[in-house]
Amino acid sequence: MARGLFVGITTLDVVYLAPHLPQANEKLSAIDSTLAAGGPATNASVAFSYLGNQAQLLSVLGNHPITQLITTDLEQFAIQHQDLQPDWQNTPPTSSIIVTQGSGDRAVISLNAVRCQAETTQIPDNILSHIDVVLFDGHQMPVSAVIAKQAYQNNLPIVVDGGSWKSGFEDVLSNAQYAICSANFYPPECYTQADVFNYLTQLGVPYIAITQGEKPILYQTPESNGEIQIPQISARDTLGAGDIFHGAFCHYILQQSFSEALTSASLIAAKACQSFGTRNWMNS
Repeated sequence: MARGLFVGITTLDVVYLAPHLPQANEKLSAIDSTLAAGGPATNASVAFSYLGNQAQLLSVLGNHPITQLITTDLEQFAIQHQDLQPDWQNTPPTSSIIVTQGSGDRAVISLNAVRCQAETTQIPDNILSHIDVVLFDGHQMPVSAVIAKQAYQNNLPIVVDGGSWKSGFEDVLSNAQYAICSANFYPPECYTQADVFNYLTQLGVPYIAITQGEKPILYQTPESNGEIQIPQISARDTLGAGDIFHGAFCHYILQQSFSEALTSASLIAAKACQSFGTRNWMNS
């Protein structure tokens, strides 16, 4: 059993399945709804755990009453959560999400981790003890930079979830072996995908991939570059697909080559897109 550390944000996701996005002043009845812990690192940890591993999640929850809903969900998937600010009393980050029936597209409004940034002094002792792979989603940047340096010194595989550029990401990426970026990930002075590949290469990241939704995954290694075709499906819900992809990648990269791990992870993400919510795919 592999052990993974996932560092980033944990949210409470309130998700609705609707026939369409509401117009101004429209009251819209949902077709379905679900409530779950969310956030890139959190969803990735759930996928990693589901695939037979032990996931450790490092984020801020605090002791607000709402956190009980989040911790209950995490416990169902045997996620070992360590709280960077256990005495924090404000509302944890929440997300309201509408998934459009038919297309599976999602609209998200949320508060990110800006209001609950932890200090590096709050990193637990021996956080990397018995860890086999580490993922950072960029939502706790100072903490992530310190842990990334430690993980690099310990020769641990470091995966960066590059959903969108965040200030300070260069300090984490400079220690990473794997950067898995979305098509919306543009570092400073980068305007094309070629720019992104060049920027990450100059930072010293050897293995880079850019996911493009239903389009092929672009990848680059020190030896080669290319495209990976992904399964063509009828998506019911794309919410969290990238997060689940990253969690599955952390599982497969411990067993397979870079391109093979990307391919295997894309199969898991495609499966997740065929069910409503970020959890139902594990029951089908």
